[in-house]
Amino acid sequence: MGTNDLESLARRVRAASREVARASSNVRDDALRAAADLLEQDVAAVLEANRQDVERAEREGLDATSLDRLGLTTARVEQMADGLRAVAALPDPVGEVVDGWVRPNGLRVERVRVPLGVVGIIYENRPNVTSDAAGLCVKAGNAAFLRGSSAALASNRAVVRVLRMALTKAGLPEDSVALVEDVSHESAVAFMRLRGLVDCLVPRGGKALIASLLEHATVPYVLDGEGNCHVYADASADIDMAERIVVNAKTQRPGVCNAAETLLVHADIAPALLGRLSHSLAGVELVADDRARAFLPSAEPATEEDFATEFLAMKLAIAVVDDLDGAIDHIARFGSGHSEAIVTRDVASADRFTREVDAAAVLVNASTRFVDGGELGLGAEVGISTQKLHARGPMGPRELTCVKWVVRGDGHVRG
Repeated sequence: MGTNDLESLARRVRAASREVARASSNVRDDALRAAADLLEQDVAAVLEANRQDVERAEREGLDATSLDRLGLTTARVEQMADGLRAVAALPDPVGEVVDGWVRPNGLRVERVRVPLGVVGIIYENRPNVTSDAAGLCVKAGNAAFLRGSSAALASNRAVVRVLRMALTKAGLPEDSVALVEDVSHESAVAFMRLRGLVDCLVPRGGKALIASLLEHATVPYVLDGEGNCHVYADASADIDMAERIVVNAKTQRPGVCNAAETLLVHADIAPALLGRLSHSLAGVELVADDRARAFLPSAEPATEEDFATEFLAMKLAIAVVDDLDGAIDHIARFGSGHSEAIVTRDVASADRFTREVDAAAVLVNASTRFVDGGELGLGAEVGISTQKLHARGPMGPRELTCVKWVVRGDGHVRG
């Protein structure tokens, strides 16, 4: 696809976005429910397309983490369908009055939620993002312009075909969801530069994608950054609870951005907790500082690079700290601003952690794996923003809108 072809497709998506913005909530929700039904009906075709992608990726030597993200199963397709239904059931953010007031001169002022317009999603190896992102965009009155990776091209085509059929069935333009099928680097750069045609760009990928975005993008973007997430076990932590949370945060699905990458342990409970984890984290490669290695003899020494790395694998860095200050300082130095958790029975420690740790999400006595749009009641997410402007944390329908000022008068003129 040349630049002219890409721009032509972008113009069609932009025209469709105006139709989506005008459509009623019922029409948009009907499209999402129809998409969910069609995904389940066409699951065999979607899985066959995904099988082709996975087999090709295996031949090309794709790593295990990326293969896990790429792979679909019947259960995962059902989760995609359930996510679309959950998004359809959410309140419509479009038209929501954020706040309002009346000025002394009688002017009535409101801020009202409106769609962004065309939301561009550029992402890697995750065909479930195709349905999640498209569903959230349509729910919020936007068109979804998708640019996936070469590894997932057949899967993305199959899912987008279903989505476009559902849109047509509900009376919306099929270009309300469109896929860029040119997966070259040049196409990705051109996609990032569609200023005036794409209103907001959301990247979901690794360091190379983010670096490319920062270098080339002229479209406004929301960064879905890496997740160097920590769990801190405080002095008062319940040892059973801490063990359970650490194991879940690290091993439940290690190749995702909300998996824990570093465990920080208060010195007072290090002997008890680390002694247990040496057994319950069997199969996880452990690297640790000198204080932690005293209780984890099989762990390799941890470097500063280890503490700064998002492993996305069965690997965990561990450090012992003297107190809450040490934990907060460590997170401030190495954290990526994604998700940070504390395990504690001390309310004051929990409150201070939530107040002082600078991250999109902080958790008290819960696994970092809960920082997910579906788990937090958003139905799904288009990404997890680690920046501070416009949106922060899991991005659901409200985060895919902006506000418009509406001012009503009665012949008012300014003196």
